[in-house]
Amino acid sequence: MGFSKGFTVIQVTRENLRAAQILEEKMERIRLFTWQDIMAGANPYTFQAQYYPTAPVKGQKASPNQGITYYGTRTITDAPVSESYSGDLKLVTFQLTWTSGNVQRKREMRTLVSHYGMRNSIFFGAQ
Repeated sequence: MGFSKGFTVIQVTRENLRAAQILEEKMERIRLFTWQDIMAGANPYTFQAQYYPTAPVKGQKASPNQGITYYGTRTITDAPVSESYSGDLKLVTFQLTWTSGNVQRKREMRTLVSHYGMRNSIFFGAQ
């Protein structure tokens, strides 16, 4: 019983770590978007990511029960602020869901994107 519980905890921890990695990757990509990309992007945008904690040996096919599919959504909404610059801010939310055993899991990350943010202020060389 103790070993079984320990393996379950390790599996859930791995799944949570992979979910955090997927969300972080999506957040890092948003940093490369221009304001026009943010405004023109599909909303909501859905994606999937696979995770195979016990990958098959080279030349063998993975069992469909071995892997986990993460289902993700990116939504872009108005920022929850009332200041005069609120039109220049968007709230970007990434959500992931997956099933682990019989339990539905969910993780989320959010960030604010500014029209006049980092992307517009990057320069190379002296001015």
